[in-house]
Amino acid sequence: MSATARSSVYEVLDDRFRTGRCAGGDERLETLYDDCRWAEGPLYVPAWRQTVWSDIPNDRMLRWDETTGTVGVFRSPAGHSNGNTLDREGRLISCEQGNRRVSRTEHDGTVTVVADRFAGKRLNSPNDAAVHSDGSVWFSDPDFGITSDYEGFRAESEIGSCNVYRADPATGEVRLVTDSTEAPNGLVFSPDERQLYVSDTRAGCIRVFDVREGGTLSDGKVFAEARDGARFDNIRFDDEGRLWVAAMDDGVHCYDPDGTLIGRVLVPETVSNISFGGPKNNRAFITATTTLYSLVMSVTGAPRIRRTH
Repeated sequence: MSATARSSVYEVLDDRFRTGRCAGGDERLETLYDDCRWAEGPLYVPAWRQTVWSDIPNDRMLRWDETTGTVGVFRSPAGHSNGNTLDREGRLISCEQGNRRVSRTEHDGTVTVVADRFAGKRLNSPNDAAVHSDGSVWFSDPDFGITSDYEGFRAESEIGSCNVYRADPATGEVRLVTDSTEAPNGLVFSPDERQLYVSDTRAGCIRVFDVREGGTLSDGKVFAEARDGARFDNIRFDDEGRLWVAAMDDGVHCYDPDGTLIGRVLVPETVSNISFGGPKNNRAFITATTTLYSLVMSVTGAPRIRRTH
């Protein structure tokens, strides 16, 4: 363990952050766009060479073009969309807080509903999604979009709790996979898909669950706890099994696979989301309050498409 040290935008909390080449690459954050109200859900789409993200209160999705550096509107209105990901066919999966659903944008631009109800009741406000190699869509459903009109529409929860669900790719059935979180937010599968990591914003922790045969989860345990009152939002793996976490007012955290906080990226605004992209998958796209930032790094994100078991 080393003393805390800072280098450019990085804060080294453990020697593993340095020896693992985490504190390398760009020496500063690059601002790609800074005129959002609350930016979320950045996603690099390789086929388009664009990054799309959500500006939730303004009810729009934006896109930054890698080849020209220009920014334009991808979709408006956008159902107060939040998190975005791709399925195995390269189609856009979006969590629409305002429409209280998870949607899929087909290759021809039409939009298909993946999930909008559980046991006949409307979802709260889907937040983030992860696609398993079997095609199933797993998503978190906190109440952030129904507590006020700022990020959706104020309403009572029909379900009465905030949970994580799995939508079956063949039948469309929505199954509850865990109800043990207070406010599930970001979620991501481990690179081997044997575990599901879920950030619990209100509990101030990240939980990890074993993924069982048939698409169910174990009871889960705490992987990491937020420090000094920080809160966790979305989470992403790099290709060496380290977990990168949007820690809101505490920048971007980096956790060793054993759960040790080894370093962080310093960000001047409240961080909502991080994702990896670019041709080499080593460019971090960070949304924070009004801004989409970029940081070309010496680490590489986990593979975008997992092998089928």
